[in-house]
Amino acid sequence: MSAYEFLGTLEVGFVFGLVALGTYLTFKILDFPDLTVEGTFPLGAAVTATLIVAGHWNPWVATAMAPVAGFAAGLLTAYLNVRFKILHILAGILVAISLYSINLRIMAAPNKALLNAKTILSTFEGYGVPVYMISPIFFGLVVLVCKILIDLFLMTGVGMAMRAAGANPAMAAANGVDVSRMKLLGVGLANALVALAGALFAQLFGAADAYMGIGVIIVGLASVIVGMAIMPSRFLFIATLSCIIGALLYRFAVALALNADFLGLQASDVQLVTAILVIATLVAQSQRASLGKLFKWKTA
Repeated sequence: MSAYEFLGTLEVGFVFGLVALGTYLTFKILDFPDLTVEGTFPLGAAVTATLIVAGHWNPWVATAMAPVAGFAAGLLTAYLNVRFKILHILAGILVAISLYSINLRIMAAPNKALLNAKTILSTFEGYGVPVYMISPIFFGLVVLVCKILIDLFLMTGVGMAMRAAGANPAMAAANGVDVSRMKLLGVGLANALVALAGALFAQLFGAADAYMGIGVIIVGLASVIVGMAIMPSRFLFIATLSCIIGALLYRFAVALALNADFLGLQASDVQLVTAILVIATLVAQSQRASLGKLFKWKTA
């Protein structure tokens, strides 16, 4: 792997670190399997790209609008679940499907190119340093700031109430926690992070596409599973860090697999590599747990 490929993999890994953090909020904190991210990732890209191309919006403001749109989409998914008792997975699927059509409406086309458009990365041009070197640092800082903000939020009273609502909804409700409100807030925040990732991804690759959300939930889950397997911890700040590290390791594992000539894999095999990676991690976790129980039984 060349230095250029390494930096490219690193910057994409940081972008998907935001997806991993959003997945962590829904799957781990709230115990709310959310598939809305398949639609909010391209939603963030579509909103930002459309506003930038329109020419009236500062790219930073256009990027900030992406998490707002993502939060609204996540809020709708949670509302369908808590208000109309629609199964969370089905609610996410319904909203994601709807967002496909909405994204087409926003872009007025299946995709929106950002060729020659001024993006947030354009801010760093002209300082004598190539953008391909600056972008990994910038995206790393963005995901680090988001991680710290999530850590701080989850340690507040509202954040602890959200964690309680996910861990034991009945007990949380008995102690005065509005579980429904926590779901609305948590799923909204998770999709805001994913939409921000989509906005950054579109500016990194110079285009937004209505199909770019396919498989995003698998990437998020793979990042969380791999990260938690390597850095298991009960401490919140380590858990969120493990999600980011999992996203980086996932991207490097995919890049190495696709660059291994003896495997004969192509770019179209990304989903296959992802599935194999997740399966291998889950099997390793299962075998480790079984060996641990066997060892305790023998030493008892």
